[in-house]
Amino acid sequence: MVYSEKDQLRSRLIAISLSFLVGMTLMGVKFYAYRITGSSAILSDALESIINVVASAFALGSILLAAKPPDESHPYGHGKIEYFSAGFEGAMIVFAALGIFKAGFSHLLNPRPLPNLQEGLFILMGTGIINLALGLGLVRVGKRTNSLILTADGKHILTDVYTSGGVLLGLFLVQLTDWYWLDGTIACLIGLNILVTGGNLVRQSFARLMDASEPVLLNALSQLFTEHRKDIWIDIHQLRAWRSGNFVHIDLHLILPRDLTLEESHHEAKELEKIIKDSFNGQAGVLIHMDPCVDKDCPVCSRHLCELRKRESQCQMLWNVDTLIMNGGVGERLQELPKKPGTTGYKVKNLKKT
Repeated sequence: MVYSEKDQLRSRLIAISLSFLVGMTLMGVKFYAYRITGSSAILSDALESIINVVASAFALGSILLAAKPPDESHPYGHGKIEYFSAGFEGAMIVFAALGIFKAGFSHLLNPRPLPNLQEGLFILMGTGIINLALGLGLVRVGKRTNSLILTADGKHILTDVYTSGGVLLGLFLVQLTDWYWLDGTIACLIGLNILVTGGNLVRQSFARLMDASEPVLLNALSQLFTEHRKDIWIDIHQLRAWRSGNFVHIDLHLILPRDLTLEESHHEAKELEKIIKDSFNGQAGVLIHMDPCVDKDCPVCSRHLCELRKRESQCQMLWNVDTLIMNGGVGERLQELPKKPGTTGYKVKNLKKT
């Protein structure tokens, strides 16, 4: 099913608002459980819930800002605010982990009995089930609407579920064995897991802010170009693609026969642009630079009826990520073939007539 931009925004807002409200409620419940038990493991779970609430509030504002159309101050839109939000959430998770380590070490070195433990376990089990449903829902909506911030928030909440599960298991053992030092140990282990999760979110948001290459996106484009390839499109190279929130920016060089008129070349570029935009439901900006073919492109050009041809057509460069992102025309890149035998980026398709 294809969702419009308006439907995607509505889904994002509903999901993140629900995350905020549920997070606020569960945070209060977990702190109540900590109050009646004094467990550092439950405290670690409650502290992570604070981060859930803060991150959800920040995410709500980010989604509203990211939805604003481009303007004079931000000609490429406001979508990258989502990456700042994801990075902020990751940093807050790391900060929470430090507080968890402090409480965990204190209870590990000075173990003490935990009152009302059974009641606390039932409360924690209920919050874990609710968070599981919420986290899975956020990840699903985030993937459906291409929202990094929703996916990040959902994964964070799922780590809260894992945290609650670990706390439940550990405190159940405490109840069976009276090994109260396990309470502090569990808190420290949870802190370590949260630290890794926060670090991954910071790394991912940094990569998006730096417009790092996205293999999945580039592979999707290479398959799209191959599927719609025309003989008159001699080659595509210098492909660049990056995301800004829900919007994708793409630029590339398209080699066309040099005897085409400006109007004909423009028509071919607009046709390729439409193919790309349609595949992203209109959520894409495409810039195509048109290059005229040169004599060295003849052996890899499949346009047999060409008065400009200087050499026979022999092969065709296969379009994949390796070939599409490289600089230079197809003829220039084929000259490197002997230097890199077996490299997938230099595969060619035989075009010789039998």
